[in-house]
Parts: sequence; structure tokens; C-alpha cells
Amino acid sequence: MEVTGKVKVVNPEQQVSASFKKRELVVTTEEQYPQHILIEFTQDKCDLLSSYKQGEAVKVSINLRGREWVNPQGETRYFNSIQGWRIERLADAAPTQAPPMPTAETFAPATNVSDDEPDDLPF
Repeated sequence: MEVTGKVKVVNPEQQVSASFKKRELVVTTEEQYPQHILIEFTQDKCDLLSSYKQGEAVKVSINLRGREWVNPQGETRYFNSIQGWRIERLADAAPTQAPPMPTAETFAPATNVSDDEPDDLPF
């Protein structure tokens, strides 16, 4: 799956335990009702976020993860997370400027034409 939007937040890396680290990214989607999507990058994927800044348009490849947890009272709870594994910049969709329309000065009439020459145009 993929999420596209603009980078809202790139959090610093968190060392959760001696063998586990993560880094969070928030991407704001660009749709009628924008969503702020928190995406976790873990372990060696944390380094992928180093060059990204707020406001950049990105496409993030994600996996949805779900976990089951039973609390000490015996109640079962379920948790979801979004895990990123690839991120790439999108080209800014800035409209390209059209070339200016030609004016009468651009196409001035030819001055070296005489009526003695035959008109051999096919149309």
C-alpha cells in the first residue's frame, strides 16, 4: 500500500530498547478532508527519513500491522500500526508556464514578395 501527501513532521529517532529503534513520520494527505497519518519506520529504515523536511511531497510505501494484547485482567485488546518501508519524493506539481502567444509583431508580413511569382501553394 502507499500513502501520498506532504511531510508534516519528522520526529527524531527513538531508542526503544537496546535492540529496537524507531522513527515517526506524519504525512498529511491532499484530499477533500486531509488526514494526518502517523507512519513508523523501524530499525535500519529509520535512516530513510534523514533527508526529508517539512512540506515536501512524498509517496510512502507502507504495511499495516495488527497486534493482540491481553491485559492482567484478562481483557483482550487489539492495536494497529502503520509501518513504512520506503519513501520517495514526488515532483512538485507546479504548473508549467505556457510560452507566450505570438503577436502581430512576431509574424510581420513578408516584404520581399512580388505578384510576378507563381502561387504554387497546394492549398
